[in-house]
Amino acid sequence: MDRYQQAGVDVTAGYEMVKKIKQTVATTNRPGVMGGIGGFGGLFDLTALDLQQPVLVSGTDGVGTKLLIAQMANKHETIGIDCVAMCVNDVLAQGAEPLFFLDYIATGHNQPAKMAEIVNGVAAGCRQANMGLIGGETAEMPDMYAADEYDLAGFAVGAAEKSNLLTTDRPQAGDFLIGLPASGLHSNGFSLVRQILFKDHHLKLNDHPDQLQGHSLAEELLTPTQIYVAAVLPLIKAGLLKGISHITGGGLYENLPRMFGDQLQAVIHLDSWPTLPIFSYLKELGNLSLDDCLHTFNMGIGLVLAIDPTAVEKVQQRLQAAGQANFLIGKLQSRPTEQAKIIIK
Repeated sequence: MDRYQQAGVDVTAGYEMVKKIKQTVATTNRPGVMGGIGGFGGLFDLTALDLQQPVLVSGTDGVGTKLLIAQMANKHETIGIDCVAMCVNDVLAQGAEPLFFLDYIATGHNQPAKMAEIVNGVAAGCRQANMGLIGGETAEMPDMYAADEYDLAGFAVGAAEKSNLLTTDRPQAGDFLIGLPASGLHSNGFSLVRQILFKDHHLKLNDHPDQLQGHSLAEELLTPTQIYVAAVLPLIKAGLLKGISHITGGGLYENLPRMFGDQLQAVIHLDSWPTLPIFSYLKELGNLSLDDCLHTFNMGIGLVLAIDPTAVEKVQQRLQAAGQANFLIGKLQSRPTEQAKIIIK
């Protein structure tokens, strides 16, 4: 055993992990990806894109304390999808096509099989987004993390034609808002979720509350975040969308106004989409107000599209053809002075 290994870092485990993930990473290759993993930097050839004035759009994020649920359940195969989704849905919201992704895993002890599970999830998310996984880093830091602990973050890059970027000046009064359903909690609000379920009520991950319709808490909480690229990118390329909002931390209240200018306000009708059981369950169990929920959770809507009234029918037809459920949830209107940018009815 060498001195570095005596200090708690086993570089051979890193080599073994790379061997385990090479084949999976290769499944994410797309036009523009150059070389493979293992170099000092990931490479992407922008000339593979048919863009006259390309603008790169980047996003970085983690998974938050949803990671603690994965570690409690010892289930690591989908948390990487969450990491990709949190980054790539942000890139998509700017009107960009996702191109490539890099991940970063920090852990107390590099267990190659576990790390490979995580990266397999990252690769699955990249395939859903048609994005190359061109690099990453696994850092073994025994004095920063316990042996079974890890953190996960990622970085996505996309590109758009400069004239086609979805900026806040595009949406106008009269535009309709279409909501695309979330798969569940996605990756937000888990500090409150864990407080309610495990600290206030001492529930277990293998519990099956009646309200969750046969799902265990582990199954419900670890449902991966929806990736919307396949259904939405063709609408962007067809020029059918005026704005996109990714509903993450802060819920509709915080994220929807990021899509449009200060002269507008959104009117949202809560009864226009079905409430997922997990949100009703948490509201009741945690004695939360509706306002608490709307400021913390996505409440069943993961992405909101702003659409010109003349294009609504065409957009809904294309979403339906792509197998993407959607709901007409509201409308944009001129904002009276001093009023809020979002009104929930």
